[in-house]
Amino acid sequence: MTAEELSPDFPAYDGRTAEVWDTLAGWWDDKIGDGNEFQDYLIEPATERLLALKPGALVLDIACGAGRFARRMADLGASIVAIDHSEMFIRRARERDTKYADRITYRVFSATDPEALLALGEKRFDAAVCTMALMDMSSIEPLISTLPKLLKAEGRFVFSVTHPVFNSGTVRHVAEQYEQDGEIVTRTGITITDYAEPFHHMGLGIPGQPMPQHYFHRPVGLLFNTCFKHGFVLDAMEEPVFPEGYQSQSASPMAYSRMRHIPPVLVARMVLK
Repeated sequence: MTAEELSPDFPAYDGRTAEVWDTLAGWWDDKIGDGNEFQDYLIEPATERLLALKPGALVLDIACGAGRFARRMADLGASIVAIDHSEMFIRRARERDTKYADRITYRVFSATDPEALLALGEKRFDAAVCTMALMDMSSIEPLISTLPKLLKAEGRFVFSVTHPVFNSGTVRHVAEQYEQDGEIVTRTGITITDYAEPFHHMGLGIPGQPMPQHYFHRPVGLLFNTCFKHGFVLDAMEEPVFPEGYQSQSASPMAYSRMRHIPPVLVARMVLK
């Protein structure tokens, strides 16, 4: 199958992911609602750099979860319309938001519904952001095709995802031990068995979560080409890794935070032509 024939969408799963997230939302928010090492060191700093928000900017926060990044943007002086298809996540977000009720509006909303998205207001937003959620969405083309109508002329769309090359459904963490210059060296890495075509799988976002969630793997080219098809160009991209000398919070020797040479996250900024 050629790249032109690949679809980024899995419509058979539309409407089936919200139920899982309503079940997971409370546990997930209790576990990482106050941050974890991926958010603190990789995702949020890179996303903030690429968003380059100015005070007074209006941002559409897509798949906002319990509102952690919405509140972080509000700290920078932005106003936010934050949407998520999980009613439980929006409930948690409202409960947590004791400071920015005048600047953050939370709404239960499906990002796969173009008509509902348009009702938010055409040419209204300075920026849109989707933090670690596109890989959880069954269909992304309805959202990406509608965003150019929601964004102002200089608007940008910044998204982060688990890295499709280095952190997708068939990645296996491995370790090898060998002798080098008279010393025994242990090195960790990954192996990849499937990449080029999109696929669905169930997986654990956080070890120990009470049930697996839906994941939708899309290769980098398919992600970007879907954006290009609808009038975006790639303006900037980061593949953040943990800083040298970082002391991992994970006990696993094969955690990404112990593999500085492999980026587990991809963050991209798309702007309109």
